[in-house]
Amino acid sequence: MAQASPGPQRAAAPPAIAAPRDIQFKGSMTLRVDATDTIHKIFRVTQTIPVQKPGAMVLLYPQWETASHSATLEAAPLAGLEIKGGGRVLAWRRDPADPFAFHIVVPAGVRQLDIAFQVLPAMNGPKPMSAAMLMLQWQKVALYPAGWFIRNIPVQAEVTIPPGFAFASALESTREDQGRITFRSTSFEDLVDAPVYAGLHVRHHTLAEGSKPVRLHLFGDTEAALAISPALLARYRAMAAEVPRLFRSRHYRHFDFLMSLSDVMTAGGGVEHQESTEINVPADYFSNAGTQLVMANLMVHEFIHSWNGRTRQPVDLWQPNLNLPVGGSLLWLYEGQSEFWASVMAPRLGLQTPQQTMDALAVEAAKASARKGRQWKSLQDSTIDALYMPGKPVAWRDWQRREDYYGEGVLLWLDVDMLLRELSGDRHSLADFAATFFGAGQDSRTISTYTFADICQALGKIAPYDWTGYLTARLNTHDSARLLDGLQRAGYRLVYTSTPTEFYTQYEADLGAMDLSLSLGLAVGKGGQVKSVAWEGPAYQAGISLGARLTAIGTQPYSDAALKEAIGSAAVSKQPLTLTYQADGSAHTVSIAGAGPLRYPHLERIPGSVDRLQLLFTAPVR
Repeated sequence: MAQASPGPQRAAAPPAIAAPRDIQFKGSMTLRVDATDTIHKIFRVTQTIPVQKPGAMVLLYPQWETASHSATLEAAPLAGLEIKGGGRVLAWRRDPADPFAFHIVVPAGVRQLDIAFQVLPAMNGPKPMSAAMLMLQWQKVALYPAGWFIRNIPVQAEVTIPPGFAFASALESTREDQGRITFRSTSFEDLVDAPVYAGLHVRHHTLAEGSKPVRLHLFGDTEAALAISPALLARYRAMAAEVPRLFRSRHYRHFDFLMSLSDVMTAGGGVEHQESTEINVPADYFSNAGTQLVMANLMVHEFIHSWNGRTRQPVDLWQPNLNLPVGGSLLWLYEGQSEFWASVMAPRLGLQTPQQTMDALAVEAAKASARKGRQWKSLQDSTIDALYMPGKPVAWRDWQRREDYYGEGVLLWLDVDMLLRELSGDRHSLADFAATFFGAGQDSRTISTYTFADICQALGKIAPYDWTGYLTARLNTHDSARLLDGLQRAGYRLVYTSTPTEFYTQYEADLGAMDLSLSLGLAVGKGGQVKSVAWEGPAYQAGISLGARLTAIGTQPYSDAALKEAIGSAAVSKQPLTLTYQADGSAHTVSIAGAGPLRYPHLERIPGSVDRLQLLFTAPVR
């Protein structure tokens, strides 16, 4: 057949990689990790994999993670790979199109592959190991055979930790001998969902007793970092009781919070798992009330994910192995409702006061209202962000949008909660959805998936309504007309004053900048450095951009206090604000009209309305 056009043709495709099948895997892998090299921070791995049949075989190094909703694992850290069969070194070839796949040919008579390699973490990235602590995530230190569901691949794992280290994990150990810990055989799926933390400075606290205990394991740079107050520990114990009560189930055998308090290791976030969670915070977290205020609901959010996200997963987010692409079309439920419930539970548990929670909600409402990127990018489209923005900063946050299904998801589910209350005469709420959808009375660890239609059907059983039309419209809208409906139904409206709330002040401290996005249209870091600029805001229109450094306000040298005072004065006098700044190697002076007044978000009661927000924040779980 003649070519349709002259020129080169595509080269032959590389050999196909076997798709995973839900079939039995004969035998059991072994995985041994030496994590004792805290100086070079290298994990040394030895592994055996039973051969199912001779001939062509593909080994995979994990690439995709459910918790990050993206291909966040990297192939570069794997080094020194050697594969033996029958005592002989076998040649391997990395797939030319997929660097996470390794092709080998297994000779007849070989029953087992013996594998060795090292994992070399990047020194300029998150640190998995220090002199005082290590975090072992099994998906970063293992290969597995293509062609099987990973839930069908048994594995016997062990890790050797440095002298003097103690460890914690959701995995159950069967033997501990001079730092060498052997874990009970499990599936590869369960193994990669159960990280190991270890360290020199460790404390263990029981949050819930009984046949399904909940435990908190603290790992610090120093012993002093582990000093948690009795009051905060009591709140965590209340959390361990209240969250399962919300979902009316305890599907886990036991649940283990793995918490690092470190300025050396990765800090500032959490990673969800079914029977454990990783919480990584700064070393002063327990002694810094401001940090606790901004991150008050982190523990609750990650605990909730055991139900919403791990035991119940969006259908397109689940895959049978760790090398197939996942989808995030339902992250507005996975992350959005988890964040909603974490925000609701924080004041109920005393982690925040109701006022602090309302002030936090005001910040989210203000940021969402100012999000001009909604004009071209819907909330539904933002669920794809995890596929191409994981861990990457965006320069123009309010125009590009990034993972807005967290904060905007809170506003969406607040409205659903309030609408359920209205439709049912306050007999039902989103708590009924949480309990029924995420497995009321179910104590099984079996993972199940759900679709958009399942969500709408579950809501309809609580209160009949066109939930399909409702959610479709809000997820795909390009305006903010209905964005704050939930606040209004709850009896509140968003207003702005010239005085920041306590939460806003701590939010700025966490941001590392004075955030004037809602007035001048920029956020300023140390030394007058412009960290962000609001799309088409006053500063943007005047020509100020990212990376500029403010040097003067009128005739005065720049200072944060002087800038705030000048914005207020400009609003009263109706005069432009004059700023001088350095950018691209030269000085510039601009005159900015409409730069004030200072605008800080607050929630204000709507006179004559029912205060359902206070009810939501204070009502006990039924």
